[in-house]
Amino acid sequence: MATKPSKNLETFPNPNPERDYEINFEAPEFTCVCPMTGQPDFATIRIRYVPDQKCVELKSLKLYLWSFRDEGTFHETVTNRIADDLIRALDPRFIEVEGDFFVRGGIKTKVKVEHRK
Repeated sequence: MATKPSKNLETFPNPNPERDYEINFEAPEFTCVCPMTGQPDFATIRIRYVPDQKCVELKSLKLYLWSFRDEGTFHETVTNRIADDLIRALDPRFIEVEGDFFVRGGIKTKVKVEHRK
């Protein structure tokens, strides 16, 4: 069975909800499409969060990030959307999502979104 991109973020119960601890992910192969030119945009997406009752399952996160590959979206929009979707799925104590986009037209873009309960 072939793996396919998906917008579904799966979770599992936090094994230590009584404690604050940080989880970090780095996805250096993120791609989406510029909505103005149709050209691919490449980025490293960094996710840092303190879980409350739920943690995100890694394969679902990988497939979720892959789902943006052919989607036309601005850097600011996609970074905020990733944060919003993770907040909705996890209700974390804290989360930070950073989109570190490669240089395009001589300009490097970094977008950072933070949320605290």
